Amino acid sequence: MQFYYLLEMQYLGFRFHGWQTQPNVKTVQETILKTLRHVLPDIKSKIIASGRTDAKVSVEHTYIELFTDQEMEDLEAFLPLLNKNLPADIRALSIQPTDANFNIILAPKIKEYHYFFAFGEKFHPFCAPYMCNIMDNLDIELMKDAAKAFEGEKDFFSYAFRPTSTTNTRGEVISCEIVENNFFTASFFPKKSYVMKVKGKGFKRNQIRLMMGMLFDLGRGNTMWDDFQKTLDGSNKITLINIAPASGLQLFKVNL
Repeated sequence: MQFYYLLEMQYLGFRFHGWQTQPNVKTVQETILKTLRHVLPDIKSKIIASGRTDAKVSVEHTYIELFTDQEMEDLEAFLPLLNKNLPADIRALSIQPTDANFNIILAPKIKEYHYFFAFGEKFHPFCAPYMCNIMDNLDIELMKDAAKAFEGEKDFFSYAFRPTSTTNTRGEVISCEIVENNFFTASFFPKKSYVMKVKGKGFKRNQIRLMMGMLFDLGRGNTMWDDFQKTLDGSNKITLINIAPASGLQLFKVNL
């Protein structure tokens, strides 16, 4: 018999090689599984996330489905026990029972990603896990206009990493904007930093980092507006290579 639970989680991705278990590297999935084996030594368990993250990508809020071969009767006691044994950069926020009818992969969901960055002067090294540092000056107003241009249903061929002939490159960006960062603050953060907020039902591999790479190219003056516009038409089959660094990217919220 199998039992089903839904966990809300968050983690800092800087020291992890992404979500999915892989040989010879530290991943979030394997770290959580090891912790579960420790706190539930007599219960077999497995986990599936609502979506994978790449190396160094952080998560403010996501869902994980937990499957066990025995029922956990005291969920109120389980959550603090799990958090006590997880490393400091992973935290469980809540747990609730679900059932076999729920499928975390197929369940309709809207994901909101944030990409944090600052530009100009070299920032404090402690900022590195949280935001990208662009040493050049950037035209922020132009980048704001370009971010809004991503909105809508389009063929995002240029923003799909190594698409094949069978890759569905169509998608919809519900909203996309660049605003000043007031989500996270620290004494060592630069006086002014920014965040690109983008929301959609799903994104292709590296899509948001390719979008951010294009915005950086526009902001630096390395790409002209007309050339940017051409990348929004998938029939042009333009391949982009500037993928923004992973450490500025954060899965901010998953709505099921």
